[in-house]
Parts: sequence; structure tokens; C-alpha cells
Amino acid sequence: MKFEDFEEKTVKRETLFSGHIIELAVDDVRLPNGEMAKRELVFHNGAVGIIALTEDKRIILVKQFRKPLEKVILEIPAGKIDTTDGDRLETAQRELEEETGFQAEDWEFLFEFSSAPGFTNEILAIYQATGLKKVDNPLPQDEDELIELHALTLKEAKAAMAAGEIYDGKTILAIQHWELMELRGK
Repeated sequence: MKFEDFEEKTVKRETLFSGHIIELAVDDVRLPNGEMAKRELVFHNGAVGIIALTEDKRIILVKQFRKPLEKVILEIPAGKIDTTDGDRLETAQRELEEETGFQAEDWEFLFEFSSAPGFTNEILAIYQATGLKKVDNPLPQDEDELIELHALTLKEAKAAMAAGEIYDGKTILAIQHWELMELRGK
């Protein structure tokens, strides 16, 4: 089947909210079979996540409260792409320094994915950062973030996943990618 056999054509869009991070809209769409349906949509500029690995094979994670979940979780350093960022790598470098106080000598783009394609266009790009060095005067954290740093081995990270301390998709994917690379000897 071709794209046209699946495409839902937007007939009308109503923007409900436009904020600093997201835009919310409801689309009336015509389905390929001619029927009409509604789609609730969240538009987002995208984000990056960083698998920051120390020389002694630990992953740097940030612990923070996530209001939508009403839960404290461990995550890879990450953040949204700002319109002032030149590209996704620049976003990753900024976020690593802001959230952890580290810079990295080596950066590698690993993969990108859609966080929840049923309702948002958000794409996350995942980078690996190695050759970490603590910065004397790092970029400041966002004023509304309270973050605690953790450096976990692969075994500890998998245990944190099993315990529900690591709960979000990007971090689970990052740890699984890290484990695959370890198994391959990379």
C-alpha cells in the first residue's frame, strides 16, 4: 500500500494552546475511507538525550521530580531543542553541561525516535558523550530544575529500571543501547 492509502487529510485545525514548550491542537481529518475523525495533537520542537559515559563505565543520570508522573525518577540528561540552538548536537552539549556540569571530548549521534506518535510530533535524538570533564564554571541549570547526579554501572542501572526508578522511554532505550554496545565489545 502507498502513503495515500493511509494518509489522513486535515480539513480543519483548531489551536487550543500555544506555550513555551508545546502547542495543542485538535484536527478534523478525512480518513482514507472518506469518514471524518478528530485528532488531538501536541506539537513540540523536539529534544535530545545524552548517554554520558565515564571512563570507569558508568552512566551519568539525573534524579528529578516529574510533575506529570508525580514521581521522582532517574533519567539521562536531556532537554528540549531551543530555537536559539544551532543544531541538535549544540543542544546536547548545552544540556549536558547545564544538568551535570560536564563537557565531553567525544560526541556520537546514535539514533532518533518518536516519543509517542499517537498524539505528538516530538522526535528525540540520542547522543553518546565520552571523555567527560567536569567544568569549573558550568552553564547554570534552569531555575525551575532541582537535579541530583548519579553515576551508575550497567548492573545498577538495570536494577534501577527493575525497581521503577528509571521509568521513562528515552532512558530505558539508552540503557538498552548501552548494554548492546557492551555485549558487542564497543
